[in-house]
Amino acid sequence: MIGIKSDLGNIRNLNEDYAEFYEDENYKVCVLADGMGGHNAGEIASKAATKALIKYIKDNVDTYNTKELLENAVKYANIKVFNLSHCSDTYTGMGTTLVVCLITKEKTLIANIGDSSCYGIKDDKIVKITKDHSLVQELVDCGSISFEQAINHPQKNVITRAIGTEEDVEVDIFEIRKDEYDYFLMCSDGLSNEVDLDNIKSFNIEEKELQNICEKLVESAKFNGGRDNITVMLFGGEV
Repeated sequence: MIGIKSDLGNIRNLNEDYAEFYEDENYKVCVLADGMGGHNAGEIASKAATKALIKYIKDNVDTYNTKELLENAVKYANIKVFNLSHCSDTYTGMGTTLVVCLITKEKTLIANIGDSSCYGIKDDKIVKITKDHSLVQELVDCGSISFEQAINHPQKNVITRAIGTEEDVEVDIFEIRKDEYDYFLMCSDGLSNEVDLDNIKSFNIEEKELQNICEKLVESAKFNGGRDNITVMLFGGEV
Protein backbone atom coordinates (compact mmCIF):
# COMPACT_ATOMS: atom_id res chain seq x y z
CA MET A 1 0.00 0.00 0.00
CA ILE A 2 1.14 3.54 -0.78
CA GLY A 3 -0.17 6.74 0.80
CA ILE A 4 -0.25 9.79 -1.47
CA LYS A 5 -1.67 13.28 -1.04
CA SER A 6 -1.24 16.51 -3.01
CA ASP A 7 -2.74 19.90 -2.18
CA LEU A 8 -2.70 23.47 -3.49
CA GLY A 9 -1.82 24.87 -0.08
CA ASN A 10 -3.29 28.11 1.19
CA ILE A 11 -1.87 30.66 -1.24
CA ARG A 12 -1.24 29.21 -4.72
CA ASN A 13 -4.06 28.94 -7.25
CA LEU A 14 -2.35 26.22 -9.31
CA ASN A 15 -0.84 22.93 -8.14
CA GLU A 16 2.49 22.44 -9.93
CA ASP A 17 3.33 19.29 -7.92
CA TYR A 18 2.67 15.85 -9.34
CA ALA A 19 3.15 12.35 -7.90
CA GLU A 20 2.48 8.88 -9.20
CA PHE A 21 3.51 5.28 -8.58
CA TYR A 22 3.52 1.92 -10.28
CA GLU A 23 3.99 -1.52 -8.76
CA ASP A 24 3.79 -5.17 -9.70
CA GLU A 25 5.04 -8.39 -8.11
CA ASN A 26 8.70 -7.63 -8.97
CA TYR A 27 9.21 -3.94 -8.24
CA LYS A 28 7.61 -0.64 -7.38
CA VAL A 29 8.54 2.88 -8.41
CA CYS A 30 7.35 6.04 -6.65
CA VAL A 31 7.92 9.44 -8.24
CA LEU A 32 7.28 12.98 -7.00
CA ALA A 33 7.96 16.21 -8.89
CA ASP A 34 7.58 19.90 -8.08
CA GLY A 35 7.21 22.14 -11.13
CA MET A 36 9.48 25.13 -10.83
CA GLY A 37 7.64 28.14 -9.44
CA GLY A 38 7.94 31.25 -11.51
CA HIS A 39 8.59 29.28 -14.70
CA ASN A 40 6.14 28.64 -17.50
CA ALA A 41 4.07 25.47 -17.36
CA GLY A 42 5.55 24.03 -14.20
CA GLU A 43 2.54 21.77 -13.82
CA ILE A 44 3.16 20.42 -17.34
CA ALA A 45 6.83 19.73 -16.57
CA SER A 46 6.17 17.85 -13.32
CA LYS A 47 3.52 15.59 -14.86
CA ALA A 48 5.50 14.95 -18.05
CA ALA A 49 8.67 14.06 -16.13
CA THR A 50 6.85 11.69 -13.79
CA LYS A 51 4.99 9.84 -16.52
CA ALA A 52 8.07 9.62 -18.76
CA LEU A 53 10.16 8.14 -15.96
CA ILE A 54 7.60 5.50 -15.04
CA LYS A 55 7.08 4.57 -18.71
CA TYR A 56 10.83 4.16 -19.23
CA ILE A 57 11.16 1.84 -16.25
CA LYS A 58 8.16 -0.27 -17.30
CA ASP A 59 9.53 -0.56 -20.85
CA ASN A 60 13.14 -1.32 -19.85
CA VAL A 61 12.99 -3.09 -16.49
CA ASP A 62 14.57 -6.25 -17.95
CA THR A 63 17.17 -4.44 -20.07
CA TYR A 64 19.52 -2.82 -17.54
CA ASN A 65 20.78 -3.41 -14.03
CA THR A 66 18.80 -1.51 -11.41
CA LYS A 67 21.15 1.47 -11.07
CA GLU A 68 21.54 1.94 -14.84
CA LEU A 69 17.78 1.61 -15.24
CA LEU A 70 17.09 4.38 -12.72
CA GLU A 71 19.77 6.73 -14.04
CA ASN A 72 18.63 6.22 -17.63
CA ALA A 73 15.00 6.76 -16.62
CA VAL A 74 15.80 10.11 -15.00
CA LYS A 75 17.81 11.21 -18.03
CA TYR A 76 14.94 10.10 -20.30
CA ALA A 77 12.51 12.19 -18.26
CA ASN A 78 14.90 15.13 -18.48
CA ILE A 79 15.19 15.04 -22.27
CA LYS A 80 11.42 14.61 -22.62
CA VAL A 81 10.79 17.81 -20.63
CA PHE A 82 13.69 19.62 -22.33
CA ASN A 83 12.31 18.81 -25.79
CA LEU A 84 8.79 19.71 -24.73
CA SER A 85 10.00 23.10 -23.51
CA HIS A 86 11.12 23.88 -27.07
CA CYS A 87 7.79 22.93 -28.67
CA SER A 88 5.94 26.08 -27.71
CA ASP A 89 6.63 29.56 -26.39
CA THR A 90 4.18 28.73 -23.60
CA TYR A 91 6.57 26.04 -22.34
CA THR A 92 9.82 27.98 -22.67
CA GLY A 93 11.94 27.74 -19.54
CA MET A 94 9.80 25.18 -17.75
CA GLY A 95 11.40 22.66 -15.41
CA THR A 96 10.79 20.54 -12.36
CA THR A 97 12.42 18.91 -9.38
CA LEU A 98 12.26 15.12 -9.20
CA VAL A 99 12.67 12.48 -6.51
CA VAL A 100 12.16 8.79 -7.22
CA CYS A 101 12.42 5.55 -5.28
CA LEU A 102 12.83 2.25 -7.14
CA ILE A 103 12.37 -0.85 -5.00
CA THR A 104 13.06 -4.40 -6.18
CA LYS A 105 13.30 -7.60 -4.19
CA GLU A 106 17.08 -7.16 -4.04
CA LYS A 107 17.69 -3.40 -3.99
CA THR A 108 16.31 -0.03 -3.00
CA LEU A 109 17.58 2.96 -4.99
CA ILE A 110 16.67 6.61 -4.64
CA ALA A 111 17.48 9.43 -7.07
CA ASN A 112 16.86 13.15 -6.86
CA ILE A 113 17.18 16.35 -8.83
CA GLY A 114 16.47 19.67 -7.07
CA ASP A 115 15.05 20.08 -3.57
CA SER A 116 12.24 17.55 -3.32
CA SER A 117 13.27 15.05 -0.67
CA CYS A 118 13.21 11.44 0.44
CA TYR A 119 13.42 10.35 4.09
CA GLY A 120 13.93 6.90 5.55
CA ILE A 121 11.95 5.84 8.62
CA LYS A 122 12.74 3.02 11.05
CA ASP A 123 11.42 2.68 14.59
CA ASP A 124 11.93 6.07 16.27
CA LYS A 125 14.27 7.62 13.70
CA ILE A 126 13.71 9.54 10.48
CA VAL A 127 16.71 10.34 8.27
CA LYS A 128 16.95 12.53 5.19
CA ILE A 129 18.49 10.41 2.44
CA THR A 130 18.64 12.86 -0.46
CA LYS A 131 20.72 16.03 -0.61
CA ASP A 132 19.19 19.20 -2.03
CA HIS A 133 20.58 20.77 -5.17
CA SER A 134 20.08 24.32 -3.94
CA LEU A 135 22.01 27.52 -3.40
CA VAL A 136 21.45 27.33 0.35
CA GLN A 137 22.74 23.74 0.52
CA GLU A 138 25.90 24.86 -1.27
CA LEU A 139 26.33 27.66 1.28
CA VAL A 140 25.97 25.15 4.11
CA ASP A 141 28.42 22.75 2.47
CA CYS A 142 31.12 25.40 2.14
CA GLY A 143 30.59 26.66 5.69
CA SER A 144 29.24 30.10 4.74
CA ILE A 145 26.06 29.59 6.77
CA SER A 146 24.95 27.16 9.46
CA PHE A 147 22.19 24.57 9.16
CA GLU A 148 20.07 26.71 11.48
CA GLN A 149 20.57 29.78 9.28
CA ALA A 150 19.62 27.74 6.20
CA ILE A 151 16.17 26.94 7.56
CA ASN A 152 14.84 30.48 7.05
CA HIS A 153 17.31 31.77 4.46
CA PRO A 154 15.66 34.20 1.98
CA GLN A 155 17.09 32.25 -0.99
CA LYS A 156 16.03 28.87 0.35
CA ASN A 157 14.02 28.00 -2.74
CA VAL A 158 16.72 28.74 -5.34
CA ILE A 159 17.65 25.39 -6.86
CA THR A 160 20.85 24.67 -8.79
CA ARG A 161 19.75 21.57 -10.69
CA ALA A 162 16.43 20.72 -12.33
CA ILE A 163 14.77 18.41 -14.83
CA GLY A 164 14.25 19.91 -18.29
CA THR A 165 16.29 23.09 -18.08
CA GLU A 166 19.38 21.62 -19.79
CA GLU A 167 19.82 18.90 -22.40
CA ASP A 168 21.67 16.68 -19.93
CA VAL A 169 21.41 16.32 -16.16
CA GLU A 170 23.63 14.83 -13.47
CA VAL A 171 21.76 12.29 -11.36
CA ASP A 172 22.47 11.58 -7.69
CA ILE A 173 21.63 7.99 -6.76
CA PHE A 174 21.58 6.52 -3.25
CA GLU A 175 21.56 2.76 -2.63
CA ILE A 176 19.84 1.72 0.59
CA ARG A 177 20.30 -1.56 2.44
CA LYS A 178 17.10 -3.58 2.40
CA ASP A 179 16.95 -3.69 6.21
CA GLU A 180 17.94 -0.06 6.79
CA TYR A 181 14.44 1.48 6.79
CA ASP A 182 10.90 0.17 7.10
CA TYR A 183 9.20 3.10 5.34
CA PHE A 184 10.10 5.95 3.02
CA LEU A 185 8.57 9.42 2.87
CA MET A 186 8.96 11.59 -0.22
CA CYS A 187 7.75 15.18 -0.32
CA SER A 188 7.92 18.51 -2.07
CA ASP A 189 9.36 21.44 -0.16
CA GLY A 190 5.83 22.64 0.51
CA LEU A 191 5.80 20.01 3.27
CA SER A 192 9.41 20.09 4.47
CA ASN A 193 9.44 23.92 4.72
CA GLU A 194 6.36 23.94 6.96
CA VAL A 195 6.51 20.76 9.06
CA ASP A 196 9.22 19.41 11.36
CA LEU A 197 9.31 15.89 10.00
CA ASP A 198 10.77 14.59 13.26
CA ASN A 199 7.14 14.78 14.38
CA ILE A 200 6.31 11.86 12.11
CA LYS A 201 7.90 9.66 14.76
CA SER A 202 4.82 10.32 16.89
CA PHE A 203 2.68 8.38 14.38
CA ASN A 204 2.19 4.66 14.77
CA ILE A 205 3.04 3.85 11.17
CA GLU A 206 1.21 0.82 9.82
CA GLU A 207 0.33 -0.16 6.26
CA LYS A 208 -3.37 0.62 6.78
CA GLU A 209 -2.56 4.12 8.11
CA LEU A 210 -0.29 5.40 5.32
CA GLN A 211 -2.97 7.43 3.51
CA ASN A 212 -4.26 8.86 6.77
CA ILE A 213 -0.77 9.96 7.81
CA CYS A 214 -0.20 11.68 4.44
CA GLU A 215 -3.43 13.61 4.87
CA LYS A 216 -2.48 14.65 8.41
CA LEU A 217 0.93 15.87 7.26
CA VAL A 218 -0.62 17.98 4.51
CA GLU A 219 -3.10 19.46 7.00
CA SER A 220 -0.19 20.29 9.33
CA ALA A 221 1.63 22.09 6.52
CA LYS A 222 -1.50 24.11 5.74
CA PHE A 223 -2.02 24.93 9.41
CA ASN A 224 1.57 26.21 9.59
CA GLY A 225 1.11 28.51 6.59
CA GLY A 226 0.71 26.39 3.47
CA ARG A 227 2.66 28.89 1.40
CA ASP A 228 3.41 26.43 -1.41
CA ASN A 229 1.87 23.36 -3.02
CA ILE A 230 2.21 20.35 -0.73
CA THR A 231 2.74 16.76 -1.86
CA VAL A 232 3.69 13.71 0.19
CA MET A 233 4.07 9.98 -0.46
CA LEU A 234 4.57 7.34 2.24
CA PHE A 235 5.30 3.70 1.44
CA GLY A 236 6.97 0.55 2.72
CA GLY A 237 10.40 -0.67 1.69
CA GLU A 238 9.37 -4.05 0.30
CA VAL A 239 7.79 -5.20 -2.93
